[in-house]
Amino acid sequence: MTDVLWILITLQIAMGAFDTLFHHELTERLAWRPSQKRELRLHGVRNLIYAALFLLIAWSEPKGLAALALMAFLGLELVITLIDFVEEDRTRRLPASERVTHTLLALNYGAILTLLVPFLLAWAAEATGLVATSHGLWSLMLSAAAAGVFVFGLRDLAAAERSERLVQPDAVAMGRELSGRRRVLITGATGFIGRRLVAALTSAGHEVVALVRNPAASVLPAPITLVTDLNQLPADTRIDAVVNLAGEPISDGLWTVTKRRRILRSRLEVTRDVRRMIARLETKPEVLVSGSAIGWYGLHGDEGLDETGTARGCFSHRLCHAWEQAAEPVRGLGVRLVTLRIGLVLGAGGGMLSRLLTPFELGLGGPMGSGRQWMSWIALDDCVRLILHAVAEPRVVGPLNATAPTPVTNRDLSRALGRALNRPALLAAPALPLRLALGDFAEELLLGGQRVLPAKALATGFHFKHPDLDATLAAIVGARARATGASGLKRLSSSVAGPAAALVEGNISSRP
Repeated sequence: MTDVLWILITLQIAMGAFDTLFHHELTERLAWRPSQKRELRLHGVRNLIYAALFLLIAWSEPKGLAALALMAFLGLELVITLIDFVEEDRTRRLPASERVTHTLLALNYGAILTLLVPFLLAWAAEATGLVATSHGLWSLMLSAAAAGVFVFGLRDLAAAERSERLVQPDAVAMGRELSGRRRVLITGATGFIGRRLVAALTSAGHEVVALVRNPAASVLPAPITLVTDLNQLPADTRIDAVVNLAGEPISDGLWTVTKRRRILRSRLEVTRDVRRMIARLETKPEVLVSGSAIGWYGLHGDEGLDETGTARGCFSHRLCHAWEQAAEPVRGLGVRLVTLRIGLVLGAGGGMLSRLLTPFELGLGGPMGSGRQWMSWIALDDCVRLILHAVAEPRVVGPLNATAPTPVTNRDLSRALGRALNRPALLAAPALPLRLALGDFAEELLLGGQRVLPAKALATGFHFKHPDLDATLAAIVGARARATGASGLKRLSSSVAGPAAALVEGNISSRP
């Protein structure tokens, strides 16, 4: 085999690794999408074939029938790849970078076959057998690649089997918590929380008007009205409630000066547009539920914070404060304003947790820094239900903490995720490298935290259906059901008590 052929094989491995890690894991997160069960099976079988092919080529020269068997495996891999291309186009919208990568992989694979087949035909004419050989570093490289694709092949087959347990509960029950038939305008409808909120409303028969940038790329359940500009809504449009969630993702990159400006500008511009739309509507909506985050409080260590808590200065506080202030003028228009201070929303389809699933599943997870920082979390469906509670309940005014009543430390969150995935969670990420690499992003989102309690939600009658972290994570990752022992019952009973429940007696719902 020539050096050119080895170089092409190496290039194929590199592009395949990029496609798997960047597209399948980081971008598309296929292992956590129930709709991709068949694609995962195809990937799993193909990866196991790759593992066998890589080891065979690395350490032997197949002769006679063995060479013919190798050609049959190459043909099978080609058939699986073609079926995979059809399955991908049928079940999901591929990003442009993935399509380009697939094209390059196909062209390079054709070149590999053009150079490899003559060797295989020559070997097929010899007596049957496997002649042991070594190609030095090339053999070691192929062996490492074989180990990698073998691991991901088994993982993809396991993920395909698990996908049946990842199906989200029916959203209609959530939507029915909002009585009557409402027309709700949603910004950020294609985001992590927005998609689930739209599903809850539409499945329960409510009308949804969604502000989106690209209607053609929107994958939102029908029936729904899409607009690309709020000025497209006439002044006589009836809107019962507005939920404003739009904004540049905050945790998908370094907080450079440019990134910070985009994060701030995206939130302020949409919120001001919402405010102007409300001002010109002949009939005002009853309520505006406008996004914010628990970053409003800044970094407080172990101090428990309800909606009356004070703030400490940092970028997160300045961002959330400006966002909340941009919505404030709607009060003067007679519209009830709720600023939703959202915590760490747990779900497989987005947010920080979705980025942790792959390393934790591979046994590479663990706490960040000391692990003592507080993580105030909420299950995705509870977050959606709380938004609908804010729409329906006139006593909810002003800041509303969207967090479960049982915040945990980062170490406890890591251990709980490890238990859910049945993996160790021992590989801590040291604080210093995170600070040096990520700056304020690491300091505020990863190493800092707030112990935030949902006092106003509890005081106004909201009931959390997912207060227990272990049960929530087990449902998210599709963990197999386990018998609930004494420790599980203890955790469950304590989750509905504690400091947050005590705050109900303070009747803070009367405080905006």
